[in-house]
Amino acid sequence: MTQVTNQHLSISAALESSEISSSVMACMLKTENYVNSCGIEHALLELIRYRVSLINGCAYCIDMHFKEALAAGETAQRMASLSIWREAPYYTDKERVVFNWAEAITDLPHAGVTHDEARLLQATTALSGYFSSKEISELTLAVIQINAWNRLAKTFDFGVGSFEVSS
Repeated sequence: MTQVTNQHLSISAALESSEISSSVMACMLKTENYVNSCGIEHALLELIRYRVSLINGCAYCIDMHFKEALAAGETAQRMASLSIWREAPYYTDKERVVFNWAEAITDLPHAGVTHDEARLLQATTALSGYFSSKEISELTLAVIQINAWNRLAKTFDFGVGSFEVSS
């Protein structure tokens, strides 16, 4: 049973992850496999997933992608500072463009991220300096995918803290 409060419309995960339809999981995993194999650098993909999960406040995905990024060679310093990437000096211009894009299309006003056409136009222009239209489409799908996983993990109990990186 899902509990909803009126004040901020917060949903507590009262459904078990095993209750997710196998068809839904098959669809999610098919998209996940595409995102993982489309050519986005693995380290950048993990940074995207971690940043979006921070915005969405998804504890399971934050834990998972922190561990995945470290296993992929990312530094703890860069991971710990990702929520303040604009001020931190150790992200590349390309990464900054991607983080800005991920935030712009995640669009969660309650988290301080709002839909703004001027911001989207600026973000799209900046992306085109580093990526082709096909790559921008794939980056967009990666952001959409982690947003979807965040919502599933927050709705269904995925067992926060239980994720282990496979060898």
